[in-house]
Amino acid sequence: MSNEILYLLLPDFAAHEMVYLMEAISSDEQQLKPAPKYVNKIVAPSLEPVMAIGGFQVIPDYTFGSMPDDYAALVIIGGFGWATPIAEQAVAIIRRAVEKGKIVGAICNGASFMAKCGFLNDVRHTGNGLEQLKLWGGENYTNPDGYIHAQAVSDKNIVTANGSAALEFTKELLSLLGNDTPERIEMYYQFHKQGFCALFPAIENHGLR
Repeated sequence: MSNEILYLLLPDFAAHEMVYLMEAISSDEQQLKPAPKYVNKIVAPSLEPVMAIGGFQVIPDYTFGSMPDDYAALVIIGGFGWATPIAEQAVAIIRRAVEKGKIVGAICNGASFMAKCGFLNDVRHTGNGLEQLKLWGGENYTNPDGYIHAQAVSDKNIVTANGSAALEFTKELLSLLGNDTPERIEMYYQFHKQGFCALFPAIENHGLR
């Protein structure tokens, strides 16, 4: 199995949904990992830079046509592009990943697009609310009973999350990938969820100099 994690991006992607996962893959709390277990790679419709919602651009490593067949996980990052015709180019890629039992992550509009394509019909899942999944999915979405109102849900190698759940999304994918021990994955999640000051309260000075 290749150790590449492929991030599927369309124009106007939501960059905040990927940064925690990418950083946990590439670094620990002190430095870049000298020999990371996995490598982050970007996949887009072409090799032209892809614009994020925030305005910066990312240069892809692969196109939809040149991406490898073997990889560790496919991560579908949300954004406005999933509501445009260009998203249809990604259907075959996602279908192959699901059929092969690959680890697949889909967050925000990425999860809604999964519902639209019928890829959530056999798994427990979440997203930006059941009504949005029904709206996007239409007749192709036949599993409303499988919807769970949670930040992120992992089932049968498919992780789904709503757009405010970048950390929970990251935690579930890191666990499926076995990127680190469960204890260290939990520590990473809690550090960013609660914040430094909550986890490490200040020590009172008591007038000492």
